[in-house]
Amino acid sequence: MNDQTPSNDQVGAFDDLPRDEAVTRLLRCLSVARWATEVADARPYAAWRQLRDTAAAAAGHLDDDELAQALAGHPRIGERASAGHDAAHSTSEQARVNPADADVAAQLAAGNLAYEARFDRVFLVRAQGRDATQILGELTRRLANDDGTERIETLTALRDIALLRLEASLEETTT
Repeated sequence: MNDQTPSNDQVGAFDDLPRDEAVTRLLRCLSVARWATEVADARPYAAWRQLRDTAAAAAGHLDDDELAQALAGHPRIGERASAGHDAAHSTSEQARVNPADADVAAQLAAGNLAYEARFDRVFLVRAQGRDATQILGELTRRLANDDGTERIETLTALRDIALLRLEASLEETTT
């Protein structure tokens, strides 16, 4: 992804996709059918900001089933994506997490297990642009959250990841 806001041409190309193709592309950003259809059905968009705002608003309220569905598409931090995960996105997003650093990998593995025992779901954070130490700090901090606060932080992370993926997918639309 580049450092520029998606162009109106890129947004227009997304608007021009057949509905099924747009929904499929959106599901790779956030694997929640309601979200993908809501964003696809709101087309056309005047500009990236309108698309981004619509996608963010639709991702801001996931019920428990949608939350579980969305999280199922994400591997644990520090682990390779496997079946059911979006390997291309996950690998890119976790690029600064070095699996060869055994100490950090062990700390992440232990933290992931503690988080899952505490909240009964996979730990999720916007990993893009963060290294393993930063992610580990975030994991440690969030283990102290109460359930309600952590649900909000998880939803925020899902939304942020979805928007980053959506922005990247617009580049695919015009390439």
